[in-house]
Amino acid sequence: MVAEKTDVLTLHFEHKLWENELKFFTDEIAIFEHRLEEMVKAELPTEVLARLEQFQNKFIRQKSVLEEMAHDIKVHEQTLSGLLKAGFSTPDHKVEDHTHLRERMESFRKLYAELKGIFYAFWAEQK
Repeated sequence: MVAEKTDVLTLHFEHKLWENELKFFTDEIAIFEHRLEEMVKAELPTEVLARLEQFQNKFIRQKSVLEEMAHDIKVHEQTLSGLLKAGFSTPDHKVEDHTHLRERMESFRKLYAELKGIFYAFWAEQK
């Protein structure tokens, strides 16, 4: 399989978009965790409290994945910075695309959207 090629500035732009997305997801998880805290304070049946704990664990895992993604993007961004310093700054200079990062972002978005939907449904049931 031949690796796709693109220019450094396009990859940099995509990194910036992803960094903003990751920040948004992190903020959103903090809101969800706040909702969990509010629910824990209410008098709820044991089985509901168990589900709250499951969501808390899932949110902890998602935050870990977000941190890992942010780190990997930063490392790749440093590589791109080196390429820019080496003169790869025009659209004519093609470098290997970051398909692996893009696939990981797409996978994360999908899994996160599923978790978010399940959490919203659960939260609505508890109102």
